[in-house]
Amino acid sequence: MKQTVAVLFGGCSSEHEISRLSAATILRNLSPEAYDTMAVGITKSGRWFLTPASPESIENGSWENDPGNRQAFLSPDRGVHGLVLPQESGAAACVRVDVVIPALHGKNGEDGTVQGLLQLAGIPYVGCAALASAVCMDKAVSHTLLAAAGIGQAKYLWFYASDYESQADQVRERIVSELGGYPVFVKPANAGSSVGVSKVTRAEELDGAVAKAAHEDWRVVIEEFIDGQEVECAVLGNEKPEAALVGEIGASAEFYDYDDKYISGTSQLFIPARLSPETAEEVRRTACRAYRLLGCEGLARVDFFVRGGSEVILNELNTLPGFTSISMYPKLWEACGLPCTALLDRLIALALER
Repeated sequence: MKQTVAVLFGGCSSEHEISRLSAATILRNLSPEAYDTMAVGITKSGRWFLTPASPESIENGSWENDPGNRQAFLSPDRGVHGLVLPQESGAAACVRVDVVIPALHGKNGEDGTVQGLLQLAGIPYVGCAALASAVCMDKAVSHTLLAAAGIGQAKYLWFYASDYESQADQVRERIVSELGGYPVFVKPANAGSSVGVSKVTRAEELDGAVAKAAHEDWRVVIEEFIDGQEVECAVLGNEKPEAALVGEIGASAEFYDYDDKYISGTSQLFIPARLSPETAEEVRRTACRAYRLLGCEGLARVDFFVRGGSEVILNELNTLPGFTSISMYPKLWEACGLPCTALLDRLIALALER
């Protein structure tokens, strides 16, 4: 018997457009023999619709004008176990869902909010639970926990954006004394796809970078600049996670920012990464350790820097990595002999297992 899979996409997030691309890839690769699929789009204003739109319409955003769209929302009532569709008569229809794939990136999707709703509803879903999603999304919190566990990271500091005006001189002093001076990266504590991130090479640039980060979140993180290779590791599993091959990003911009990832398309991917077998294995081992430490389940992409060819430095964990045509997570598993359709089967099985 087929399982009913709902794919959520869009959302109130700066990564709304990337979510649409991921959802289109997922919808194209879910086996029609195994699943009945439903696409549930969330507009930037936060309205939910069950849509019959094609993956192409979802990609380009025209799905919002599809005449077949029906207002829909997830009910936290476990007796519903799925979607509620209001009717013009004032009544409502209910559609049962067996499992949800929240193909949502960034705030209001990857930060535990939707995960908490699904947990209330008792509906199995792909990916990390609410707590792990929130922890990994928050760089200030995840840095603190990983540091306590002795996992190597870039030197960092964080502060409340509202305090910056009165503490700017103190922040500048800490950049020199704690991070070793410029250049540094200024980031919002909660955001993804490098949104709101700036590379700052001198003190005069700091105010603008903090303002840009503060536009995305109420806390700001500053990290030391690491001169090294940018590598990524795909992790899959629940209590016994496994890591795929390690991939490497050859950024064409000054750093691997949003434009370099999704617009210019000129960055290079190296699979496997240009690392020694020993260093690649350390990356994989550290990725699984961090994954378990922060309570991840289902999947995550763990990003690293490798300095000097051997020093492994963890950057961040992404609990709902992209599934676009250029995304590293599915590419790494495909290189291990697990194509996207089979990967989605595994992810759904892990959701149901949990």
